[in-house]
Amino acid sequence: MTPSPSTVQVAVHTPSHSGVGDLLDYASERPLAPGTLVRVPLGPREVLGVVWEGASAPPPPGRALRPVAAVLNGIAPLDAPWRRLVAFAARYYQRSLGEIALAALPPQLRDLGPEQLARRLRRPAQESEPAFATFLIALSAEQESARTEILSKPGPFLLFGSTGSGKTEVYLRCVQAVLEQDANAQALVMVPEINLTPQLEERFTARFGAGAVVSLHSGMTNPQRLKAWLAAHSGQARIVLGTRMAVFASLPGLKLIVVDEEHDPSYKQQEGARYSARDLAVWRGREQGAKVILGSATPSLESWHASRPPTPDDPEGGRYQRLLMPSRIGAGELPRVRRVDMNHQPRRTVFSAPLLAALQERVERGEQSMILLNRRGYAPVLHCADCGWKSDCPHCSAHQVFHKLDRTLRCHHCGFTVRVPRACPGCGSPDIVPIGRGTEQLEEQLGELLAAVRRPDGSPVRIARIDADTTRAKGALESQLAQVHAGEVDVLVGTQMIAKGHDFRRITLVAAVQPDGALFSSDFRAPERLFALLHQAAGRAGRDAAYLAAQGTRCEMWVQSFHPQHAVFEALRTHDYPAFAAQQLKEREEAAMPPFAFQALVRADARTQAVAQGFLAAASSAAHAHGLPGLDQVSLYPPVPLTIQRVANVERAQMLLESGSRTALQRFLAHWQPVLQATRGQPEHKGLVRWLVDVDPLTI
Repeated sequence: MTPSPSTVQVAVHTPSHSGVGDLLDYASERPLAPGTLVRVPLGPREVLGVVWEGASAPPPPGRALRPVAAVLNGIAPLDAPWRRLVAFAARYYQRSLGEIALAALPPQLRDLGPEQLARRLRRPAQESEPAFATFLIALSAEQESARTEILSKPGPFLLFGSTGSGKTEVYLRCVQAVLEQDANAQALVMVPEINLTPQLEERFTARFGAGAVVSLHSGMTNPQRLKAWLAAHSGQARIVLGTRMAVFASLPGLKLIVVDEEHDPSYKQQEGARYSARDLAVWRGREQGAKVILGSATPSLESWHASRPPTPDDPEGGRYQRLLMPSRIGAGELPRVRRVDMNHQPRRTVFSAPLLAALQERVERGEQSMILLNRRGYAPVLHCADCGWKSDCPHCSAHQVFHKLDRTLRCHHCGFTVRVPRACPGCGSPDIVPIGRGTEQLEEQLGELLAAVRRPDGSPVRIARIDADTTRAKGALESQLAQVHAGEVDVLVGTQMIAKGHDFRRITLVAAVQPDGALFSSDFRAPERLFALLHQAAGRAGRDAAYLAAQGTRCEMWVQSFHPQHAVFEALRTHDYPAFAAQQLKEREEAAMPPFAFQALVRADARTQAVAQGFLAAASSAAHAHGLPGLDQVSLYPPVPLTIQRVANVERAQMLLESGSRTALQRFLAHWQPVLQATRGQPEHKGLVRWLVDVDPLTI
């Protein structure tokens, strides 16, 4: 006698704005454990799903359920802690359960059938037992103190360590201790960007062996991601290194999470489900009983505030424990900061005379220098002096950037590219000129200015550029970084890609040539970001104290500014992050800004700006009309266009929500979701393309 089918609830990938529920019911011929991976029909397609609730009662009479198409045998069910992480992320960031769950799985799991997957699983696994190092370098007193605190206390920990203070070695020691204590333990180590992964992977592989370490990031091929994910899920991989997506890795033995450069905005996803991997790492560690280390030389103000020590006025203090490592390894000094007042330089000067002389001196001594400009391309815009034409993108409310190397105008928002016109499209004048500067132009001008300078062996200066344009080809970034490390580059020009995480041993001078743009931004986080960028960039200089001593030189950070006395540069001059953070937090508290308040954005994309703003205004009115729970503690501001309001012919508007209570904001957003969905369905909002909720936004 064939047993009657029972009902299972399955999470499938359905966007939150689609109106489809979180979990869908299917019929199963046999009991399925929660977390089991299955293939199920959805409309005309067959898709991957995760069983969320196991087999239960048969479906009601007269209700026909579509059956589960296949079970992915050979892969153990995703455990309860992983499912709780996904459920929390979906609830907190206002997304559907299936959207978060399925986005966290490797793409090939969605594409491979059960037979293809079975063949993959039959391939022999690589030996994964880590080879623990027995001969280790001696730790400094500060490193040893941090290691002891982390291993003896629950945390979470904010490891506030100067650039070059040896935070990575502390991570390595803590990982080793955790893995030695428990044969099944796993560690997750996160970095903000893909270009930092190979460098860290090299250090972890050298310490623990290749079989024990896997990487997880979007730069990997789909087969590589599947292999790494399976190794982590099975417990074969003891250490997972990855970017923000790795926070959702299935790690049944997770005992330690490290979030390196925790301040970096790259940990906040900016497309789809807009989660913060750093915040989820803290939540996951607490929920799963794993220690969490947040490391940075310039912590986010949220983490700095959360790690505040107890005071008489605040006897409880923050929920993180702050660990201090202010000294550089090997008695190395932080760079001396020199400010150049550009008001006293000739008009349109790019490199001031003192900076140029300092660069020449370094080249002649065989030392390396680094020039930071956070704008790629040759020039931000082409301009016609006769009629005022500018190289605007026809699809975005932004300029097309001039790239001289391939003679193109390229929009960095939608990717639209055209050849540079021979004459002005507006009036036919041949006199069209670049305005502003990008890294490409900086590299060219520096080559001209230093053309007569010779290295110690008499050869000409060697200048290289690293930005998103020069590192497109596979392996290009690794090759260029290897040249810098090998001493084959005298002056490195680049964007923020070169400003953080890299251990350049021979750089003795770092210069920021045009940092003023962020000083007067409407974004309240701009000063924090600028200080972090400049401080991290300064940290690339003078990392090898022995090299500096042998050269008889001192490392320097040069800042060219029209506002050299600005508070950001004053704090940078003394390398005093605590004073900078105290001043910024005081301003934030007075203005009721995060971390003293909580925010969310609702964004609407539509064919016209009127439709986008109309949808947001209607949703706000509906919220008040329904008297939604939590509304009395939430402020809804009028809708406004985004700074770049049109991208790829789609108009964008946003509405800000603020509350002094995180709980009230979350309660309101949860009840507002169906109202937003109902508002979208109204005829007057027909031109709406999409809407989304961004909780704890980083840019407004």
